[in-house]
Amino acid sequence: MTRQLSGKIIKALIKHYPDVKPDLKYGNLYQLSVAVVLSAQTTDKQVNAVTGELFRAYPDFNCLAQARLADVRRIIRSTGFYRNKAKNIVDMARGVMEQFGGKLPDTRAELVTLPGIGRKSANVILSMGFGIPALAVDTHIIRIANRLAYADSRDPLAVERELTGFIPERLWTHAHLLLIRHGRATCRARRPLCGGCPVNGLCASPDKTS
Repeated sequence: MTRQLSGKIIKALIKHYPDVKPDLKYGNLYQLSVAVVLSAQTTDKQVNAVTGELFRAYPDFNCLAQARLADVRRIIRSTGFYRNKAKNIVDMARGVMEQFGGKLPDTRAELVTLPGIGRKSANVILSMGFGIPALAVDTHIIRIANRLAYADSRDPLAVERELTGFIPERLWTHAHLLLIRHGRATCRARRPLCGGCPVNGLCASPDKTS
């Protein structure tokens, strides 16, 4: 990979996906942080299906911190792993209230101290919620980064370092959204749609299929 080639790839993806935006529905930092924790090992669509009721019942960190786990579990059950997720979001809300005065912190180091928030989730919150440049790496992005020869690793941190080394900081948030959309729509794990891929001619993957 080179910066020049990376620039061509990102430019082609921007042209192909001009309307790219987050799939998770949220209206503020509280809603974003909860939705991000709930999105682990499930689809954004499944998360969006439950957060309406969840946020009506618990509109802020203070309310969620006082919630009964059984009630939260009932609401989020369809997202999978609902017992752990319910505990994580309630404990996260308590952590925000007790450790940060009810205000979600805006640094990665502080965010990852909260239950349910790892580096990927923290990067999403920083970039989408605070407008701080960060590039969150999920399974879609790991797959695409390897296929396009940005990286040769399955380690999320290693992939993040490679991507941020070639992609300008001002484009990190946009690149995150572009690569996820590309992974879901075209560069799928099984039977990627290489024939209609906007970066087919720039792809270094030996496993391309038409």
